[in-house]
Amino acid sequence: MKIIVTSIFVQDQDKALEFYSEKLGFIKKEDVPVGEFRWITLVSPDDQNGTELLLEPNDHPAAQEYRKKLFADGIPATMFGVADIRKEYKRLMEKGVKFTMEPTKMGEVTIAVFDDTCGNLIQIAQK
Repeated sequence: MKIIVTSIFVQDQDKALEFYSEKLGFIKKEDVPVGEFRWITLVSPDDQNGTELLLEPNDHPAAQEYRKKLFADGIPATMFGVADIRKEYKRLMEKGVKFTMEPTKMGEVTIAVFDDTCGNLIQIAQK
């Protein structure tokens, strides 16, 4: 068994698609209409057959409450791995990404956290 899709709740699928592709550099893999929403997934340019990130509509009240509470408590919704966190931090800052935590060493891992502009905090980590 392996993880093939993981999702993140977003307020606006189009805005999220733009942020995750243009700012972060992920590649759109699927974009299929499903009722009033779409099944939109992205993949890493380094692993285009790897795990897909689903931009899940934040339409259900439970999902809205979950996302809001995570954000309010400063808890990242997910984590992405990077090879060089300082380089990635600088690249994203240059693209206008707003960080809530600059690269910080936590034991064997260095992490940073940014706002995805779609209602989530996202953590990047370098082991």
